[in-house]
Amino acid sequence: MNSVRASNVSRRPRRVSRPRPVQPERNHQERDEDVPADMVAEESGPGAQNSPYQLRRKSLPKRTVCPTKTSMEGASTSTTENFGHRPKRPRVTGKCQDLPAAPAEQYLQEKLPDEVVLKVFSYLLEQDLCRAACVCKRFSELANDPILWKRLYMDVFEYTRPMMHPEAGKFYQINPEEYEQPNPWKESFQQLYKGAHVKPGFAEHFYSNPARYKGRDNMFYYDTIEDALGGGQEPHFDGLIFVHSGIYTDEWIYIESPITMIGAAPGKVAEKVIIENTRDSTFVFMEGSEDAYVGFMTIRFNPDDKSAQHHNAHHCLEITVNCSPIIDHCIIRSTCTVGSAVCVSGQGACPTIKNCNISDCENVGLYITDHAQGIYEDNEISNNALAGIWVKNHGNPIIRRNHIHHGRDVGVFTFDHGMGYFESCNIHRNRIAGFEVKAYANPTVVRCEIHHGQTGGIYVHEKGRGQFIENKIFANNFAGVWITSNSDPTIRGNAIFNGNQGGVYIFGDGRGLIEGNDIYGNALAGIQIRTNSCPIVRHNKIHDGQHGGIYVHEKGQGVIEENEVYSNTLAGVWVTTGSTPVLRRNRIHSGKQVGVYFYDNGHGVLEDNDIYNHMYSGVQIRTGSNPKIRRNKIWGGQNGGILVYNSGLGFIEDNEIFDNAMAGVWIKTDSNPTLRRNKIHDGRDGGICIFNGGRGLLEENDIFRNAQAGVLISTNSHPVLRKNRIFDGFAAGIEITNHATATLEGNQIFNNRFGGLFLASGVNVTMKDNRIMNNQDAIEKAVSRGQCLYKISSYTSYPMHDFYRCHTCNTTDRNAICVNCIKKCHQGHDVEFIRHDRFFCDCGAGTLSNPCTLAGEPTHDTDTLKKKN
Repeated sequence: MNSVRASNVSRRPRRVSRPRPVQPERNHQERDEDVPADMVAEESGPGAQNSPYQLRRKSLPKRTVCPTKTSMEGASTSTTENFGHRPKRPRVTGKCQDLPAAPAEQYLQEKLPDEVVLKVFSYLLEQDLCRAACVCKRFSELANDPILWKRLYMDVFEYTRPMMHPEAGKFYQINPEEYEQPNPWKESFQQLYKGAHVKPGFAEHFYSNPARYKGRDNMFYYDTIEDALGGGQEPHFDGLIFVHSGIYTDEWIYIESPITMIGAAPGKVAEKVIIENTRDSTFVFMEGSEDAYVGFMTIRFNPDDKSAQHHNAHHCLEITVNCSPIIDHCIIRSTCTVGSAVCVSGQGACPTIKNCNISDCENVGLYITDHAQGIYEDNEISNNALAGIWVKNHGNPIIRRNHIHHGRDVGVFTFDHGMGYFESCNIHRNRIAGFEVKAYANPTVVRCEIHHGQTGGIYVHEKGRGQFIENKIFANNFAGVWITSNSDPTIRGNAIFNGNQGGVYIFGDGRGLIEGNDIYGNALAGIQIRTNSCPIVRHNKIHDGQHGGIYVHEKGQGVIEENEVYSNTLAGVWVTTGSTPVLRRNRIHSGKQVGVYFYDNGHGVLEDNDIYNHMYSGVQIRTGSNPKIRRNKIWGGQNGGILVYNSGLGFIEDNEIFDNAMAGVWIKTDSNPTLRRNKIHDGRDGGICIFNGGRGLLEENDIFRNAQAGVLISTNSHPVLRKNRIFDGFAAGIEITNHATATLEGNQIFNNRFGGLFLASGVNVTMKDNRIMNNQDAIEKAVSRGQCLYKISSYTSYPMHDFYRCHTCNTTDRNAICVNCIKKCHQGHDVEFIRHDRFFCDCGAGTLSNPCTLAGEPTHDTDTLKKKN
């Protein structure tokens, strides 16, 4: 081929027909020359007249036999019978009968040692060996010896392991020791027998020695692949071409018929059969090649000029419209910087490419475009300069079990409406994302492993879509999944873990359905939503992250429902900077900090969630955040149920808040939430604590069975309490202290242990229509009985009453003494009334120098402060 193809206009290959030479009849002298030398010597020795080997020179006694076909035909022209499978014996009739064997014939068949027979058989070619197998049972066994057939097999095909060809388009090598049949060499010989062989320099030898190769009428030998492709007119040629060891350069290989071309070489076959082109695409499959097969060879495109200046895009393999060849066990390499190594293009292009190695190419490895399809299985695709696989313009391949790794760009890139079904692929250590989806591409990726990417795992952007189902996405340097710029993929049932940054990162107006994933162990948030993104996040497990669980910021949105978020290092859910997600029916628990954290103008809806067992509070609201928090169960917080502080807001309605270690709800530092119809109960501290300038509207709440005050209002706070029921508390109903004020309207305060309402010195309260009734009044009863108030409070609860200081006992402003201890224990001392407020008695606690005579045995408490403001 002397010209360079300048365009994609198809050109027919040059047809070179090699006429089959006439094979002359061998004369008697030639037959004698074919006899092995050791046999000839033995015949001429002493006793040669009586030797059974004289049968080679004599004709056997005539026997009456049934007519048979002559020469190489045997009993049948079928492939099976030509290869030594013994034909069914014809029924004996009156026209033919068997005669007893002559003594010499009997000696050959029965008494000649196996080693001698095998030596004789080693000089036979395959068809003579098959005929010998038809003589008798013993010859049949010996003629099927695997060693005989291995020698013949390797002489013809060169394979050091049998190449099985059980059906069209299927070839594979086996280990003979592991094969279930006794003679795989013969079986493979039978399957591969009719074929053309490309073996440079051997054709002349083959055709000039017809006697040597008598019986191989179904074999053809050529010096070039082009000649073999042009030999399709030969009789008996069934389209099978063996390309033997060597490097074949710049042949014009355009395939437009259903030929089968396979490498034939010892050892690793594909490494020793090399077909390369320096000027044009190495293989071009055209319409008509729908059942073609190419396998077990190296295919290279290696242009002298690697750039685009002197040629158009060419490829190692070019598969065009309406053809579906099989490419199997090939090594594919291209040094061209313009065209991909493999290009599949056009409607009806539907190849099967399997077990191939597409690596070290200077452009894309595999490129599927323009409505092309195909099946691509078990390939190794690595270290390509651009993507390992490109799918574009409605290309829709099926890609299974490929190993796509160490690419110098992205692993798989689908764009411009590219599609495809990717299953069980291992995609890792690519320089950019493992899988990129862009510009309306819509692939389906199932049960793949996408890991150790130098950037992210999956990158969906610019209106990309796709379905990513049941994949393992892990140990990527950036996020496991990136979704941005109006993209809307489905991410379902994946394990996304141990990323060096986040699990799923949705930003820049990203959308998507994130469903049923297991997201854990990532260095940053399990899911991050920002910059107007609005995904649906549901049924995921997001846990054991080194950062937070879900982080929504910079006006992020989304519906986050029915997830389980637990055991994360920071907050289970963060909502900040103008974000407005909806969090619904999630279980958020066992975090090492806060459950749900709204800050810096974080908003949104938090409803019907279970939020429990956090090291800090279940919910925190601060710095202008104003969420709607309703119908949640919030319990088990080590720092309270809900904490609203630093000018936090929020509507907190119809929640159940219970069993928290500190207050059910904290409101402080100029915060102003609205609490309605909540049940706040069984807290291990107070129900609601409002202090440090806290405000808020508390309306129609039930506050009961808390260990400290149902509502504590302190330090310049001013809430409004309206129509609440505060009852069955283990301390006071409402306590107001430290210059706080409050508006109390229509509340019911009853059956609390210490009493209903306690106001410290200097407190002014606006009250209207409250009902304070049936409280146990344990403080007043203790005072009237002359008991030390520490007796009913201990150092964990703080009754409100008059407290004093004793100068005689050198008490400080950190000490307080109840009225009964002043009268009894400090009688005659220099004492001073301080104020009416919350305290516990240091005298009864045993922290003063003089023992308390009212409290009994002291507790030896070492904390001398124990006052709560």
